[in-house]
Amino acid sequence: MTDAVAALRRDLAAAGFTVAALLDLWGAEAADALTRAQRVPAERRIDAAPLSALTTLASLFVLGRAVPRQELDAALPDAGSLGLAELKLVELDGTLVLPRADLRPYAFKDEHGAGEWWIASDLGELALGHALPPEHVLGVGGASLTLAGITMRRPVGRALDLGTGCGIQALHASRFAERVVATDVSTRALRYARLNAELNGIDSIEFRQGDLLEPVRGERFELVVSNPPFVITPRVAGVPEYEYRDGGRSGDGVLEELVAGLEDVLAPGGIAQLLGNWEYRPERAGLERVSDWLAPTGLDGWVVERDRQSPEQYAETWIRDGGTRPGESFDALYEAWLDDFDARSVTEVGFGYLLLRRPREQRMPWRRFESLYGPRDSAPLGAHLAACLDARDRAAALDDEAFAAVRFRVAGDVTEERHHWPGDDDPTVILLRQGGGFGRARSVDTALAAVLGACDGELSLAAICEALAELVHVDPVALRQDIVPRTRELLVEGFVTF
Repeated sequence: MTDAVAALRRDLAAAGFTVAALLDLWGAEAADALTRAQRVPAERRIDAAPLSALTTLASLFVLGRAVPRQELDAALPDAGSLGLAELKLVELDGTLVLPRADLRPYAFKDEHGAGEWWIASDLGELALGHALPPEHVLGVGGASLTLAGITMRRPVGRALDLGTGCGIQALHASRFAERVVATDVSTRALRYARLNAELNGIDSIEFRQGDLLEPVRGERFELVVSNPPFVITPRVAGVPEYEYRDGGRSGDGVLEELVAGLEDVLAPGGIAQLLGNWEYRPERAGLERVSDWLAPTGLDGWVVERDRQSPEQYAETWIRDGGTRPGESFDALYEAWLDDFDARSVTEVGFGYLLLRRPREQRMPWRRFESLYGPRDSAPLGAHLAACLDARDRAAALDDEAFAAVRFRVAGDVTEERHHWPGDDDPTVILLRQGGGFGRARSVDTALAAVLGACDGELSLAAICEALAELVHVDPVALRQDIVPRTRELLVEGFVTF
């Protein structure tokens, strides 16, 4: 660790520069306003508060305001303004210090417990007051949190963070991987990622520069995580290409290329988890196109589409993401985006998650494609995905007879809803609803509901079907043949466990 970074780390800790301290400083309403790129409430709270190291750091690094050099030297007595200038986090301008980076605390909780880091990245639109430059390095945003949330955090020897950006996924991976390789095409991103690893005392990450999988050709990893530069961007003059989101390919070609290449870098049993976009075209729906990308590989694939946007919605989203506000330049970019989509007859764009796995043995790959729309996940999904995948693997090794001999339990987060027409004894609709995971709701008939109601780990599925068949006077063999495949599906979705 360099002297300047070590000094900064000591100073930030001494100043109590934490997520909780910032929330106490400006309150929940101002914190919420900052997520909407509105800093006035936070500024008013800071200006009204007594001067402290915390107010100085919050003003400079979170709100992007210049501060007196004397105040910063007092807030960071070890590093000082000269140390921050050496690290290229600030610029000295006479008696003032101007921010040149965003630096803020980031708190999280995972299987290893609660943790908190300081994360440096480029100043955002809020601080800059204008559109982002093409070389912009993004901090911890919504996509970063989504990927961190879906990552299966099992101990591995080697992990790869492809397109590391500020390094947040690599930092998370260092909690459960012996070694991490973090790659990015951007020199600027790698500088931030190295700084963040050093600032937080993490020395198990190796940083490499290069495009997509090129820096790790010939190597194998047990886990690959990636928030790749998947944004679909027109390849025409006048449209800015942001390094953090644009992969330089036409349409959704970045994701197609990655899916084709991941098999070569995954160790047997290795898993890749990615975010991505895919285009809908008249001849092929989005998830069908992803299926086509996977077809030539031997990879297992579980692809979940979480959202779909029209070309117009998609264009507006990403033009605003770059900091361009409605006006003449906005309209020109809008035209370019819609022209690009029209050239490929794109009707919609899907967004979601990909979980890919290289099997340990030669077999037919397992594939699952599904659309699960609705609110973004409020709780991490990584543990849920891991449990569902494990259950699916165990069940796949059992034929129907062996499967029926298993004693299942209904998962603890599952509830049942029954809806009746007034005066009717029998329900018209029976719904199983998950409290966790993807929050799925599944409609079941009375037979399956009765079977699941008896799944408490005491009796086998076969014994329950036998007893139910005798009670309702149906053929037990036919009932079991109906119940077993549907229970397999509920097992993969996490409604039942064993």
